[in-house]
Amino acid sequence: MQWSSDITYIKLEKGFAYLAAIIDWHTKKILAWKLSNTMDTSLTTSVLNEALTLYPKPEIFNTDQGSQYTAKEHIEILTNNGISISMDAKGRSIDNIVIERFWRTLKYEDVYPSSYETIKEARTGIDAYIKIYNSERLHSSLDYLTPDEVYYRQANNKCYDARKLLLEVA
Repeated sequence: MQWSSDITYIKLEKGFAYLAAIIDWHTKKILAWKLSNTMDTSLTTSVLNEALTLYPKPEIFNTDQGSQYTAKEHIEILTNNGISISMDAKGRSIDNIVIERFWRTLKYEDVYPSSYETIKEARTGIDAYIKIYNSERLHSSLDYLTPDEVYYRQANNKCYDARKLLLEVA
């Protein structure tokens, strides 16, 4: 399992907000996200901690080399959980293409048409969009299934394989 994370800006009527999210590479499911008026380490560490609380940890965690992701606090969370760290080479945004594609989709399908005025309005709208993205929006790269369908099918298969292995050993 591999996750990616990144930060993007969300234009508001007066200024910007910063959106950090974590996506599962295989299923395209957004596992956790947070919108903030500051782009600091607490933004990325809180999103990472939330994802690790809600989902089984990944083998690899991919980000760019931004200061939030290279910060001691962020690195410690990954190393303390035995997660391999993968960082994009400088100037290689394509290394993190899965989350970059999500940003494009989110902005063109939700943020730009909505023209959010406040951070509260943006948080509410983005939350609604991500719920639809994960549970209703069909993805051609997923054989026209939703990220939730693929993620939970994958999780159920792993549980089935583990139960099968336990029965074979017994």
